[in-house]
Amino acid sequence: MEQCTASPPVKGRPREFDTDVALTAALRVFWRNGYESASMAELTAEMGITKPSLYAAFGNKEALFHKALDLYEREKLAYTVAALEAPTARGVAERFLQGALQIHLNTGDPKGCMGVISTVTCCGSEAESIKADLTTRRASSEAALIARFERAQAEGELPEGLTPFALTRFLYALLQGMSVQSSSGASCVELRQLVETTMLVWPTR
Repeated sequence: MEQCTASPPVKGRPREFDTDVALTAALRVFWRNGYESASMAELTAEMGITKPSLYAAFGNKEALFHKALDLYEREKLAYTVAALEAPTARGVAERFLQGALQIHLNTGDPKGCMGVISTVTCCGSEAESIKADLTTRRASSEAALIARFERAQAEGELPEGLTPFALTRFLYALLQGMSVQSSSGASCVELRQLVETTMLVWPTR
C-alpha cells in the first residue's frame, strides 16, 4: 500500500522591509497627528509598505500604535528614568525639564509630546483603549515621581505643607505646558526661558 507522506510546509515570502524602520516611520505619523488623525493611507505611505503588510507585521492600527508608543518611551523618554536618580528633588525636576526641552528642540522630530497630543485628539469611542493605555502609562510615571519626592520629603528637602503629590502634578503641568507651547510654535529661546524660570522658582526648604 502506498504510504501517505506529508508535504513539506510552504514557506511564506520573507518580508521585504525592515520592521524597525517601518515602526519608526509609524511613530512619526502618530506623534505628528495623534492616534485618530493618523490615517492608514498616511501610515502605509510613510512606512513604505502596503496595508496587508502592515497587518501581517504589526496587527491592526491600534496594535501598531501601542508598539509605536513603546518605542517612543524607550527612545525619547529614557531621560525620565535617569532623572529619578538625581541626588535632589530639584535635580530631578531639572533633568525632567532639560530632557523634555531637548526633545522639543530636536528639529528632526515632530513638535510636542506624543502622549499629550494623542490624549487631546482621542475623542471617539473607538479610541477608548488608546486613552486607557495612555492614562495607565502616565499614572505609572507619576507614581514613580511621587515616590521619589516622598524620599526627598523624608530627607527634609521640601518646604512645609508641600506634598509630593502636589509637586508631581506641578512638574507634569509644566511638562504638558511646554509640549503645548512647542506645538504652537514657541521658539527655542522661549522654551529655554520656561525651564530657567521654573528652576529659579522651584520650591526648596
